[in-house]
Amino acid sequence: MSIPTTTAGLRLAAFVAVPVLALTVACGGNDGTTGTKSHDTVADVPAPKSEPSEAGSTPGTPSAKPAGKSAFFDAQVVFVRCMRTEGGYKDYPDPKLSGHLDWEKVNEIGSQPGRNEGIKAGRNNACLDELQAALAAEPKRDQQKAYESMLAHAQCMRDNGISRFTNPVMSGGNAVPGGDPNPASPVYAPDSPAYKEARAACKSKLLDGLDGMQ
Repeated sequence: MSIPTTTAGLRLAAFVAVPVLALTVACGGNDGTTGTKSHDTVADVPAPKSEPSEAGSTPGTPSAKPAGKSAFFDAQVVFVRCMRTEGGYKDYPDPKLSGHLDWEKVNEIGSQPGRNEGIKAGRNNACLDELQAALAAEPKRDQQKAYESMLAHAQCMRDNGISRFTNPVMSGGNAVPGGDPNPASPVYAPDSPAYKEARAACKSKLLDGLDGMQ
């Protein structure tokens, strides 16, 4: 992928460098695995018919755009629609009105048995093009503030029992998230009770949009 030099983009680069499963520990399941596809195909995929949803709910079509819609929000709506149709996650949550994904709900889905595979970009990376487009449209953020937020979160995670949770680093003026010291072979289980408790205790440390990054 060609990833923008944003915090999210840098994290995604690491994510794509290893299999999608490297960031998670659960695998398997049968959520309607589909093959890969081209980006042009996605544009014509209709959303499942359902009543309009409220932000954060789980029907087939993302909720109405907020006033003063942004390209970022629009791109995330396309990504979510892909995840619900091509990606194998019919209950993938709406993006927040800020445009960022609701990672608390995404991770909740991913923690269910057999549902972690593909939670980031769809089964067989079916929604990778849409994910790239959403990351490219994400507004630039203050990298120093992002770094400070993730640093406070990493310290909180260690204080709450996740002792090997690593700090973020600054690289080329960008904040690169911390987290598992070895994503290719995770040293802690994100679906374990201890990890979930630490995440709940520390989630307020992260700025909006950073919760899915580390």
